[in-house]
Amino acid sequence: NGQKPQKNKELTLKYLYLFNLKTTTMEDQQKPTKKIALNYGLLLGFVSILQSLILYAMGKTYDNDWYTTAIGILIMAIIIFLGIKKYKESNNGFLSLGQGLKTGVGIALIAAVVSIIYTVIFVKFIEPDFINHIVEVQRQKMLENPNMTDEMIDKIGQGTRDYFYVFTIGMIFIFNIFIGFVVSLVTSLILKKSEEDQY
Repeated sequence: NGQKPQKNKELTLKYLYLFNLKTTTMEDQQKPTKKIALNYGLLLGFVSILQSLILYAMGKTYDNDWYTTAIGILIMAIIIFLGIKKYKESNNGFLSLGQGLKTGVGIALIAAVVSIIYTVIFVKFIEPDFINHIVEVQRQKMLENPNMTDEMIDKIGQGTRDYFYVFTIGMIFIFNIFIGFVVSLVTSLILKKSEEDQY
């Protein structure tokens, strides 16, 4: 009878040890993900800001050149790839698809927040006429359509002014999450490695 309480105590201690070990391991795995997503997300955000300021200095802020977008996507792809690779290195060379996606999309989300903050500052302080210029460009394009009346054009222009920030913030998030997910998926499939792969 005296052995049962002792045995139960030993089992309880064993379960507590295993639970604590599992919890600690999960926490340790989450720490590098958050740190890497933050660091590389900030890096991506600041590089995107630098690209925008270079275009502004060159007077190409309002140009919708395809290569400008392509360069932005390429920069994002490179930084997300490097972030996921860094996670793999910090995780003893192992990487699951879920870990790669979590890290990559996290980087894209942090970068999106930085880009949104910069966009608000840019529109309000650096280029105060930005929205008016966008509306004017929009107006000139609509004037080419004979079916558009002045009233319709003015209404659309006012809508652009009223919902500019809502639309812009939404587009930045959607763009970053979509590109971030695709790049993270491809990168994770290339770099993924589990303990079973060793044998």
